Amino acid sequence: MAVRDLTAGYGDVTILDLDHLDVQPGEFLSVLGPSGCGKTTLLNVIAGFVDARSGQVLVDGRDVTGEPAHKRDLGLVFQSYALFPHLSVAQNVAYGLDVRKTPKDEAKRRVAEVLELVDLAAFADRRPRQLSGGQQQRVAVARALAYSPSVLLLDEPLSNLDAKLRRQMQFELRRIQKAIGTTMIFVTHDQDEALTMSDRVALLNGGKIEQIGTPEEIYRHPRTAFVADFLGAGNLVSATVTDGRAVTATGATLPAVLDGHSGPVTVVLRREHITLADPADAQDPEHGEFPLGEVSMRAFSGGTWHLQVQVGDPDQGGKTFAVELADAGADRTPPREGETVRLVWDPAAAVVISE
Repeated sequence: MAVRDLTAGYGDVTILDLDHLDVQPGEFLSVLGPSGCGKTTLLNVIAGFVDARSGQVLVDGRDVTGEPAHKRDLGLVFQSYALFPHLSVAQNVAYGLDVRKTPKDEAKRRVAEVLELVDLAAFADRRPRQLSGGQQQRVAVARALAYSPSVLLLDEPLSNLDAKLRRQMQFELRRIQKAIGTTMIFVTHDQDEALTMSDRVALLNGGKIEQIGTPEEIYRHPRTAFVADFLGAGNLVSATVTDGRAVTATGATLPAVLDGHSGPVTVVLRREHITLADPADAQDPEHGEFPLGEVSMRAFSGGTWHLQVQVGDPDQGGKTFAVELADAGADRTPPREGETVRLVWDPAAAVVISE
């Protein structure tokens, strides 16, 4: 599946402006981005619910841009699931097959196959109201897969689930996708969800693709400050490369491997890459001085501690750093609020982006 020179919008407002996007057969691609970036509009244009102003939508090499939604050979799973409450699970799954006038024996076989795939064969005669949220979500997936679409489009289908069930369904969806090999395009605003589930992630910003790549590529090697901030909410520090070092507006030198960067840069420090050391320790004369700060907030979330460390006066360009530490047990808790600490990281772990 692919799009070429695609623009779309509503009224006089252009929402989407993509040069190209190629989705490989059997790939799980997540389209990620903040609200209003164009990700749902992209899905709707591909599905045929919103007309493209220009460009092409290609499915299996066929230009479907001018075709109605029901002729595009696409499966759809909505945020609301859109199940028919008066029909049984099996009847809901069979709906698309019935519309396509599939022979009854074949339809029955396909319904049985996909219900087995999503582990709902025992629930075939139940109504949607008798199912949990996760089970309803799986019915919606089964219905979309029943007629073997070329591409399955999913519009934030997990957003209505609680955190535990949402996590379970992430792995369940991925299992289903790998089992059948269907190409899936998954729209989400949740970066953790996109990184967990995807072969590749396309990050949209202002209707354009900011970066596309594997989860590891875009997390470890963001090309822009927007990507670095959106994926992982890293600590972004503005600096200028002076005499081979990254110097902040307050005159502090941040330890970082600059690899030929010059002029204004953004230094990205991931929360999980920062550790805390005694204020008297951990100098790095080769790369710069690790900063001192005061713990302004400390919170426990199970296996992880989340801290905020204030470095410098906030009224004079100081910055609050977010730090994420793995819990090491009750006898080894992090410094408390008000304590002075030194922030330490591997200079090679700092991502430097030219502005």
